[in-house]
Amino acid sequence: MAWFSEVLSIAGQGGDRALRVAVGLRGLLLGALWLRREPAAGPDGERGQVVVPPRAAWFVQGRAADLSPVTVAYERQGSGEPVVLLHGLGCHRQAWDPVVPLLTGRREVIAMDLPGFGQSPDLDPGVPRDLQTAVAWLGSVFAALGVERPHVVGHSLGGLITLRLGQAGLARSVTALAPAGFWTGAERRYAYAVLTGARQGVRLLPEAALARLVTTAPARAVLTGTLYGRSDLCPPERVVAALRPLRDSAAFQATLRAGRAPDLFAGDIPDVPVTIAWGTRDRLLPPRQADRARAMIPNARLVALTDCGHVPMLDAPELVARTILHATEPWQQEGDAQAGLVPTDEL
Repeated sequence: MAWFSEVLSIAGQGGDRALRVAVGLRGLLLGALWLRREPAAGPDGERGQVVVPPRAAWFVQGRAADLSPVTVAYERQGSGEPVVLLHGLGCHRQAWDPVVPLLTGRREVIAMDLPGFGQSPDLDPGVPRDLQTAVAWLGSVFAALGVERPHVVGHSLGGLITLRLGQAGLARSVTALAPAGFWTGAERRYAYAVLTGARQGVRLLPEAALARLVTTAPARAVLTGTLYGRSDLCPPERVVAALRPLRDSAAFQATLRAGRAPDLFAGDIPDVPVTIAWGTRDRLLPPRQADRARAMIPNARLVALTDCGHVPMLDAPELVARTILHATEPWQQEGDAQAGLVPTDEL
């Protein structure tokens, strides 16, 4: 644990600040305990600060009835049937970067920053954060973009939102990766504790400290234990890119509070093809939650993402892209999707 001592020395600026860094990192350590294996050693001599320049985005404003306007940042590329990508809590649209190039040859891809995440401004204080309201303003954003009933694909928080979009008749098909909301009370409290601890630890670490830590394999295991299924394969620059939005998200706390509401998802989605995919190494939202989702949506097609963690786009972008392409094929819209667990090697 010599690297942990280095955290304290790097954090510096007084013993109290160092102590707060260590307390914040307990959430990260908790996630790492679920790895239950030793990561492979990283290459020697990796040093220096990783700098990821900001990327230009377009902005669109939705105006749902009786709501203040909602503005979101997005990127749009490719050709074919439209597919909207929604990220998870503490993420941004760039979480889909490994997958997007694999889709754009066959789909028009629209990746969005949800309000208060990435480059999207936070919601106006008068706009409620409940899921019904989110569906309403997203419907108005779709209209402003000129896409009618796009395919919707979401991860975690975004996955839950896509399921609600399917219920509202605003989606041609739904693909949800580890959707939130199918937890027990204890599972939700655990996930919240890990995410809050990770955010606090990253916020207290100076940028230079974070860049130095991700160059060591043990630190990457801690920093990515709840994100990746294979932390030993995490490139340092990708780790930094994944942790920055967790640190900077303006809507993080308010979204957590909204997630305490009961019955985040109830009922079925009978008239829309639904695919629910879950990483077999997901330690934040365990894959057993997929069975609860399937019990509520009996016609949903379940896909096991082998060896993937909570953010499968980072572990296996090719597998995630195949899953999305399969779920958004035109024949799926005709109701021919087969229910059941589909092994990944059959996609």
